[in-house]
Amino acid sequence: MNEQSEHTQSRIVFSVGCDVGNEAVKEVTGRPYVSHHMKLVHLATCLLALVCSHSAAAQEKVFKAGAATSNITPPLGMEIVGNFAPRPIAAHVHDELHAHCLVLDDGTTKLAFVVADTISLGRDVWDEAKQKIEAATGIPRSNMMFSGTHTHSSVSALTNKDPSLDYRRLIISRVVDGVRRAVNNLEPAKIAWGAGKVPQHVFNRRWKLKEGMTNPNPFGGLDRAVMNPSSLLRMKLAGPAGPTNPEVFCLSVQATNGRQIALMANYWLHYVGGVPREHLSADYFGEFCRVIEMKLAAGPEHPPVVGLLANGPCGDVNNNDYSGKTPAVKREPYEKIKIVAGDLATEVLRVRETLKHRDWVPLKAAVADLELAVRRPTPEMIEWAKGVLAKPKDAAEVHRLEQPYAERTLAARDAKPDTVSCVMQAFRIGDLGIAAIPFEVFTEIGLEIKAKSPFADTFTIELANGSNGYLPTPPQHDLGGYETWLGTNRVEREASVRITAKILELLGQVK
Repeated sequence: MNEQSEHTQSRIVFSVGCDVGNEAVKEVTGRPYVSHHMKLVHLATCLLALVCSHSAAAQEKVFKAGAATSNITPPLGMEIVGNFAPRPIAAHVHDELHAHCLVLDDGTTKLAFVVADTISLGRDVWDEAKQKIEAATGIPRSNMMFSGTHTHSSVSALTNKDPSLDYRRLIISRVVDGVRRAVNNLEPAKIAWGAGKVPQHVFNRRWKLKEGMTNPNPFGGLDRAVMNPSSLLRMKLAGPAGPTNPEVFCLSVQATNGRQIALMANYWLHYVGGVPREHLSADYFGEFCRVIEMKLAAGPEHPPVVGLLANGPCGDVNNNDYSGKTPAVKREPYEKIKIVAGDLATEVLRVRETLKHRDWVPLKAAVADLELAVRRPTPEMIEWAKGVLAKPKDAAEVHRLEQPYAERTLAARDAKPDTVSCVMQAFRIGDLGIAAIPFEVFTEIGLEIKAKSPFADTFTIELANGSNGYLPTPPQHDLGGYETWLGTNRVEREASVRITAKILELLGQVK
């Protein structure tokens, strides 16, 4: 392009930008440039229209949310799980158990979260529920996360044995209904999240023993770590075997007028307990939801506020201080549950008041099946188990749990297939990342995921989409202790390493 042509173009652009109303026709290089002027005016008009169109499209994005609860209280007369045999028979419902359901929709993607008041549920139960929900609502199974709270005051739905089969059917039908109702309740919404701290109720329940000291396990061996150590062992204790996470995460969902739709929390604490053995109860998880729903309810509105409390990585954490620094207090049944739930609700409601809700955020999900090797007993362990089971009934016990673990040892020997397929999930809600793992996860694993996540805020939900036992790290396996025992831990020693890598990969995919 020559100098004159460049000068001509610069004058044309200047005319369009600053003097488009000028009716004077000027000669440049001997030719009128009004035709160029009009072309540029037309081009600018088209570009403006295109920008306006995109802006309108962006404004058309509407974030929606809907929530519902569905009663999953089992019938009386079934065995309450969470304890070693003999298991108590459910004789009283102290408080109803529920599936707490939340559906989010960014206009393109829908996510469905269910937190159920159960000790845990197998993958096949959740898979059947997801299949039915997908058929009824169109939400892809990959976009659903279902988890159990881990209350120890419920009954099992893990097996196909009667009467568990009937309860499985009840849970599946009620979860399906709950998610469908949440979809029916979808309305324009806004969302926010943030974290507070409730450190006073989380303690690592695994303690390392001092150098040279050990504790017997039910396999005839010796451990260097012990779960829930008694005061008699206090002089042998070196310190907690792992960390805790004092954080409570809060996800707030409101209607556009500020009415609360749902409030979801994530706290890394095992069940609290203090429940009569024959009682059915949702433990502190259910009490938290009741407090939240009562505090935020504006009246007998429909649909009502829904609280959710998803359990985080707490396979090695409970609410008891084994250091001896906290005086032991004898509590009435349900007293400690109310204390923990009340403190948690107070902090979550405080955090909620500080949050700035967003009118729209993108949603995304990623899922992968991870094949893990099933853990097998050694020949020595098999011989030990056979010997234990061959003992006369009146023979002295070497360990109080040797009988159940001898049975679990032989069951692990015969288990088929050799691998188990585990669902790993990651979700994006705006700048928030959520991981979901089908194990009772050690806290240090959740903290590693949080530290290495590509998201500024990340939390993990355990016992999600299945239940495959405890998930210790390899160094925790070396220490031994209840959570590492065969029958309590069911998969390969390096499982936590592989799971962490897969979860971080999935979080990267949804970022």
